[in-house]
Amino acid sequence: MITDRDKYFFDLRGYILLKGAISKAHVKELNDGIDAIPKLDPGEWYGYVHGHAYNKNNGLNLQQIYEAGEPFERLIDHPSWISHVSTFIGGEGTFDRKHGPLFIDENFASMRGPGDSIGLHSGAYPWTKRCQYHFSNGSFNCGQVNMLLALTDIGPGDGGTMVVPGSHKSNFRHPDLNKNGMRPEGNSVDGVEGAVEIFMEAGDAILFVDAIAHGSALRKNAGERRIVVYRYGPSWGFFRDGYRPSPELLARLTPERRKIVWPHEPLKRSPNRLAEVEAEAVAY
Repeated sequence: MITDRDKYFFDLRGYILLKGAISKAHVKELNDGIDAIPKLDPGEWYGYVHGHAYNKNNGLNLQQIYEAGEPFERLIDHPSWISHVSTFIGGEGTFDRKHGPLFIDENFASMRGPGDSIGLHSGAYPWTKRCQYHFSNGSFNCGQVNMLLALTDIGPGDGGTMVVPGSHKSNFRHPDLNKNGMRPEGNSVDGVEGAVEIFMEAGDAILFVDAIAHGSALRKNAGERRIVVYRYGPSWGFFRDGYRPSPELLARLTPERRKIVWPHEPLKRSPNRLAEVEAEAVAY
């Protein structure tokens, strides 16, 4: 369960580290699930899992990873972080919870090898509604909170996640970024003033508000850095990209998990159109 210490340091730094969030056995199940997926190039599909890359040398993402089996479904409402995420997104007892407690608008596994990284991005300036950090009247109201789970040990040279603590409250653009929010010198966050690298053991998780300036260090070591990311927001949100959960996934999820994956009820039209409309919405 979330503690006062968790709340304090999430508010202060914009992130917290949850040690041993899942068991080693669960880590193995997740890695085995990824290994069972054939190597995909960006744009290729394996069932409902999509190969994707943001840019060159960012590694490969397996989007819609919760479609890859029960071990990934278990992450949707995992007890190690679900109360944290629910608290940080906020909205308890308000109209924000009309559709359900939360919504996952993106979920993926990320694999990076030597030479891969992702540059510094986000930050509280310029302000965006989707990624905002806000605390008012004793409650958090964050637009998006990311759960980043390590599936391999991530130490020096492994390309760990890097953040600029406190930048989720900044009123200015980071001075190492240009007006387009990019760092001209390179793609990794190495050398950015104020940034810290977070080392993790397999099974650890980071929770961070997307308003914090973040990215990764350059992967220098041999081997592969593996993580899983689930992005949570308020239940009235919708998918950032064109992905949708499959009918098969929705059919096998528990009611609680289905509510987080697909909070939106079918459109209310004439009774003879209701089933058809729901099927169209799921398949869209």
